[in-house]
Amino acid sequence: MFPTPTRLNALARLLLAVSLLSVFPPAAFARQQHGRIRGTVRSDAKTPLGGATVIAINQVTSNRSTTRTSPDGSFSFKLRAGAYRILVDAPGSVRFDRENIIVEAGKESPVEVELKALKEPKKAEPFLDPTANERPAGYAGGGNLESRPPTLPDRAEVRDRWRATFPEYDRYGDKGARGRDIPFKRGKWYDPYNQNLLKGDFPIFGNSVFMILSGVNTTTVELNRTPKPTDVSSARPGSAEFFGRPETLIVNNLIQFSFEMFSGDTTFKPRNWAIKISPTISLPNYVNAREQGVINIDPRRGTNRTDTHVSLEEAFGEVKIEDVNSNFDFISVRAGIHPFVSDFRGFIFSDNNLGARLFGGFDNNKAQFNVAYFSQLEKDTNSGLNRFDTRHQNVYIANFYRQDFLRKGYTAQLSFLFNDDRPSRKFDRNGFQVRPALVGDVRPHGVKVGYIGFSGDGHLGNGLLGRFNLSHAYYLALGRDTHNPIAGRPVNIRSQMAALELSYDKDFVRFKSSAFFAQGDKNPTDSQATGFDAIFDDPNFVGGQFSFWNRSAIRLTQTGVSLVEPNSLLPSLRSSKTQGQANFVNPGIFIFNVGADVEVTQRIKAIFNANYLRFHRTEPLKQILFQPNIRHGIGQDYSVGVAYRPLLINNITMTFGASTLVPGRGFRDIYTDRTRNCPPNVEAYCATDQTTIDPSKPLFSLFAQVKFIF
Repeated sequence: MFPTPTRLNALARLLLAVSLLSVFPPAAFARQQHGRIRGTVRSDAKTPLGGATVIAINQVTSNRSTTRTSPDGSFSFKLRAGAYRILVDAPGSVRFDRENIIVEAGKESPVEVELKALKEPKKAEPFLDPTANERPAGYAGGGNLESRPPTLPDRAEVRDRWRATFPEYDRYGDKGARGRDIPFKRGKWYDPYNQNLLKGDFPIFGNSVFMILSGVNTTTVELNRTPKPTDVSSARPGSAEFFGRPETLIVNNLIQFSFEMFSGDTTFKPRNWAIKISPTISLPNYVNAREQGVINIDPRRGTNRTDTHVSLEEAFGEVKIEDVNSNFDFISVRAGIHPFVSDFRGFIFSDNNLGARLFGGFDNNKAQFNVAYFSQLEKDTNSGLNRFDTRHQNVYIANFYRQDFLRKGYTAQLSFLFNDDRPSRKFDRNGFQVRPALVGDVRPHGVKVGYIGFSGDGHLGNGLLGRFNLSHAYYLALGRDTHNPIAGRPVNIRSQMAALELSYDKDFVRFKSSAFFAQGDKNPTDSQATGFDAIFDDPNFVGGQFSFWNRSAIRLTQTGVSLVEPNSLLPSLRSSKTQGQANFVNPGIFIFNVGADVEVTQRIKAIFNANYLRFHRTEPLKQILFQPNIRHGIGQDYSVGVAYRPLLINNITMTFGASTLVPGRGFRDIYTDRTRNCPPNVEAYCATDQTTIDPSKPLFSLFAQVKFIF
């Protein structure tokens, strides 16, 4: 009878095992992988100590082996090769502790132990805890809870579980690669990189009340070149009537201190309550504009300005109302000055302001919601920080997030926002009128507009599709402006915005392509306002802070409004994003982007972006500039940025950016060039010399930012 295939397979496996055992017997494996530690424990009187507890701890894996000494004081361990820590404990004796005992395969490592007698009885402590005499890692402060008296002679209850002790040791016995491989490293109160009582790693009261003290210093230096107006009080007599020297130097240093106290085990469940206060100081804020009338309406103030401002950017309290279920889904409320971003990219509202917020999560936190109300504070003109007076503008927000919507890894969001900006009159700190805007029919007016939006962020698919990331948003704005200054009449608002970004991850590079659209108004004098504007946007899109168009404020000369405000993508023709009112009679915009984020090293990230910009409608520009022909091309925006983390963490970061706008035909139509709209009386303006500029030349923005965080 022939053997079956199953029997043949079993026979083959048996023969293979016998062959391996004959060539590599088990003893050989044991000799190759294991060694021994042998030793004798004696008292300081040189007498053997039997019954002493001996613990061997592998310094890499933390595996433990425990034994007791024989009556003659000897002990032995059979251990895998490696570095070990030996602890010996006996009643009435000082604990023995030695590190870096090396066990080599097939060899024996001798250890001689001498235990000194205690001069006084031991304090109650875990008898077999090898780290009971160690201090906690980091800067732990004092314990908050006294341990209860021991109920057994060799056991004690430790009630302060946060300060469980861990030994500091050199993992490999070679100074840990210059100190970088020492687990549970001891810290100081001024050390933010290791465990620290001041950073919320240890409780300050009981086991659940924590405190976080932090400080941030951000220094930004920026040099930009945008069209600047000049007037009858020009800094350079004889310069062109409409345009002056365009360079501006800005130096701003922000200092923020934060005190936060909260209760709760935040690793596992939301906080029970929290309070936070963050005083912020702009010291100094310096601007050199090189032209009169740019930084202040009074030409006697000159072309330079240095000022300071103190603000509260965060001052709130938070309370958890209820744990919804055993999975720690929750409902909480927060009130005071606090940050809020209404969507993934900050298209409509992104601000720190005074308000209240109800928020929580359900379904294992896959479903999240926010209901918020903000009574907007006035902003400081120069620093952009909060002032302590309200501006009669109320913002209402409700949104809902759903994680793993349709597919895992994709989060969808539904948003509702309402902006109630009431009529008012306001002059900023530099003397310029910002409400209502100085354009068209100037009279106080109110803006009431609601937004309905759907957005998403994540990726749809697995495998190769999982490398693609999708981010999108769509908003519809509906409302009414009681008297739009450009239209010169009440207008009904109906406009829309859309954004789409698709990115692909390949090794250390993320390739991106995106498009942004904001609708423009085709008839600026009728009763329908179809240009799109936001409430208080700060978009991280199509280049974000590195983009020239997004970063720079470009004023429309000889008007009281801007073509675009800083940290915005919208050509909304506002007087000011921080202090002005939303304006829905505007040209709108198309932006097309390609870019790449490159992780050059673990410390350096490079960001490249190229944008093509185009007006959707130019009729509002023709209306306020009294120009019959303005084309649609804004130009090409090229930018590069570098983010540098010298310590591989975010406590010290350096960011550098450079961008340029190559003006298109529409941009040159607005600001005049040598080929179009060059009146005979300003011919000198259309040529490049020492006193005038040619606005068709590339515009630029250079900035450097250094941030220190404690």
